[in-house]
Order: sequence, then structure tokens, then C-alpha cells
Amino acid sequence: MAAAADSMALRPSGMALLNSKVLILNRSYLPVHVTSVKRAFALLYQGVARAVDEQYHTFDFASWRDLAIETHHERVGVVGGFVRVPRVLLLTAYERVPRRHVRFSRFNIFARDGNTCQYCGRRFSRTELNLDHVVPRSRGGLSTWENIVCSCHNCNRRKGGRTPDEARMALVRRPVRPHWTPFSAEMFSLKRYREWMPYLTAVDSAYWNTELLE
Repeated sequence: MAAAADSMALRPSGMALLNSKVLILNRSYLPVHVTSVKRAFALLYQGVARAVDEQYHTFDFASWRDLAIETHHERVGVVGGFVRVPRVLLLTAYERVPRRHVRFSRFNIFARDGNTCQYCGRRFSRTELNLDHVVPRSRGGLSTWENIVCSCHNCNRRKGGRTPDEARMALVRRPVRPHWTPFSAEMFSLKRYREWMPYLTAVDSAYWNTELLE
């Protein structure tokens, strides 16, 4: 057992690769989560998940470790050599299906509005955007999908505590509750890997993030 544990020890090099992301599937091959490569290896080694290759074959840790590594494969060093980086893991005993629910969150509002100010119509980075209450809270406006939009800092200051009509600032589009789930639309705004794509287009999966209070 000690020898097996030693063979699993990951070398400290390549921390960026170890912190990159792996898609987690439930037993029905539905995407349910994203984790780090480091955590994925732990799940694989513990036997609670199997690695999935491009041909949808599954592997336990020992068989995955013994796979040939081609020049295009990402790899990490382990004691005694290298092992391929898995980009998709299949949980062996988890059948739960994610809720089909679009969480009311900052991330999802940015995703709905395409990082675009809904007053001037210009696209910005998220750090340059605010969330604006169309009907200000001081006027009874609620924190709901239908009353919050992305706004750049300049438009937010210009509008102030007024309604769009009072500020003479027309909305690009009326805010509504979306019907998609950003898990498959944007995957946490992280890099998406080609190995993920067959699973992301197969299901309307939930995105795990902090939900705003309505």
C-alpha cells in the first residue's frame, strides 16, 4: 500500500497544470461539477471516479497510469515517470441529476447581458460593470431578474437614483429571467477543453455559484 501511495505522489512542478480544470460526470454521463486536476487524481486514485478518454472508454487509476502518452497529451510528473492529465472523470456511484434552475447570481446576470452595458450598449470586462436596479431600490425596486441589468460605471453614475425614463436612458433590452443554464453556456468563465464538449452540449446542466437574494 505504501508503494502504491508513493507512485501516486505528484511532483510539485507544473502547479498551473495541477490547478487547471477537469469536468466531472455523474454515472449517467451528465456534467455535474468542475474540479482541479490535482483533486481529480485523488478521486481517481481513491476509486470513486474513472477517467474517460476521447473514445468514451473508462479507466481506473492503474490502467490510466499505464496508458501510452502521445506528444499532444498533457502530462504531469509522478514518482517513477509521467501520467496523462484526465480532462473528464466519471463518478462511479453518483446518479443525481443537476437541477434545471438558473441561479439568480452576479455571474449569471453578466452572462445573460453578455457583459454589455444595457444603457450605452458597449461591452466591458466584468470589473468595469455594475449591477443596476432599473427601478431603484429607494423607489421600491426589487432585486429580481426583471429589475437588474449590467451597467458600466459611467452610465450607472449618470442614471443615479432615477428610473431610465427620468434619466432619458433607454434600455438596450428589457431584462427577463433566462431559460438557459450558464454551466453549459460558459463553464464558470474558464477555459473549456475539447474533451468536455460532447458532454456540455448533451444536457441543460446547473451552474454552481452563489445565488443572490431576491
